[in-house]
Amino acid sequence: MASSPFLLLLALVLLLFSVAIAAPENHLVAQLPGFDGAFPSKHYSGYVTVDESNNRRLFYYVVLSESDPATDPVVLWLNGGPGCSSFDGFVYENGPFNFEHGSTPGGLPKLQLNPYSWSKVSSIIYLDSPAGVGMSYSSNKSDYTTGDMKTAVDAHTFLLKWFELYPELQSNPFYISGESYAGIYIPTLADEVVKGTQKDLKPRINLKGYLIGNGVTDMGYDYNSFVPFAHGMGLISTDHFEDVSAACHGTFWGKVSDVCQEKIDRVRLELKDLNQYNILAPCYHHPEIQEAVFVNSSLPASFRKLGETERTFPVRKRMAGRSWPLRLAVSDGRVPMWPELTGRSLPCTSDELATIWLDDEDVRAVIHAKPKSLIGSWELNTARIDYTHEAGSMLKYHKKFTAMGYRVLIYSGDHDLCIPFTGTEAWVRSLGYGVVDSWRSWYFGGQVAGYTQGYDHNLTFLTIKGSGHTVPEYKPKESLAFYTRWLSGEKI
Repeated sequence: MASSPFLLLLALVLLLFSVAIAAPENHLVAQLPGFDGAFPSKHYSGYVTVDESNNRRLFYYVVLSESDPATDPVVLWLNGGPGCSSFDGFVYENGPFNFEHGSTPGGLPKLQLNPYSWSKVSSIIYLDSPAGVGMSYSSNKSDYTTGDMKTAVDAHTFLLKWFELYPELQSNPFYISGESYAGIYIPTLADEVVKGTQKDLKPRINLKGYLIGNGVTDMGYDYNSFVPFAHGMGLISTDHFEDVSAACHGTFWGKVSDVCQEKIDRVRLELKDLNQYNILAPCYHHPEIQEAVFVNSSLPASFRKLGETERTFPVRKRMAGRSWPLRLAVSDGRVPMWPELTGRSLPCTSDELATIWLDDEDVRAVIHAKPKSLIGSWELNTARIDYTHEAGSMLKYHKKFTAMGYRVLIYSGDHDLCIPFTGTEAWVRSLGYGVVDSWRSWYFGGQVAGYTQGYDHNLTFLTIKGSGHTVPEYKPKESLAFYTRWLSGEKI
């Protein structure tokens, strides 16, 4: 009996050791060009084949938790677009690194640790999806004609194969997260995961819920919130608001009268020089591209692309959104990529640092990505895919999963003009659940960080004060705070 504590300790050591080594060592990332120092946790990256016949392969980068990877949640992160690489989240939002202050294009950019990485409390997988986005690719270019449902099926196949590669993480709580057009990606993927569980597919994915930031959800709520939000934020006058409201009868998108459309166009014209993704942030203008967006947009004029932003740390002039640019062709659901509208990847942006770093062949070799000669240059938002939005409103998905008991956090930066929080709050209320935590402030560092309301069925709505479209970018400290509290089940 005297030896039993030693045996227990030995068993624990062996368990921890198995967690450290069970992952595929040929996917291990031991160092990164541009970064000096030790990683706070283990990193892995590489390809998972989701279609053998077409050699369709999705690229991922996983950062194991810096706390306790054996038990901490595993979280999938998806950027939006559609067509945006999740490396954007990796290097500019909640990933383990930022570019160093003062990094300038020319040499290889330098990386520094991000003190507010979500890997502080969870393992996090950054996935380039669908094929054709970021480092993901297919040998059959017809795969680049895709849409919501194929993207969801492929991402589900990826997860099943990924958890086969990392069996020691199969029992960990699993969540899906993302922002913007990931408001479509996440519920449709969750649906595939839930159906797979009901069919007893192996490995079993231990899905516990999802969280979505400033997400596309329902055209009626998303689109109709634009004009009232602009008025509420003091961007248009009360006279103008009353004028457009009277002409449009409260409907600011879709098939509207010519008089209504003219009034909406005037609102858009007045706001075109704002940063649509954070009305508090500066906008770096490229007038010729702004004009191209204005002329070529296939959406109702009120939702054509308006503006861009600058990150406060590190420096870059870029679009905050990787976003759902609200540019659906209402007639058939096809979403034109940015180069079709502007002749370049994204308007009003300069993501030179990320492009230089991810196009460096030494970086690609280390992260096990294919060279440019095979899959092309990395793009923040690609023109390679031909994407159709076919899933419709996400309200039915949210109603389904909350009724089943999955945990759901819907959060909004409250200064985002692209997907205004007012529309998001309205659709959350429309689900009809009882309020269990009445509207109140939440705090970080002794200051009000935003507001929240809790509902039956594990549904929470949260705003982040002063933030734009991409919350982990604009409010990294507050972002890690609510993320940590929500994952752990604490009251935010």
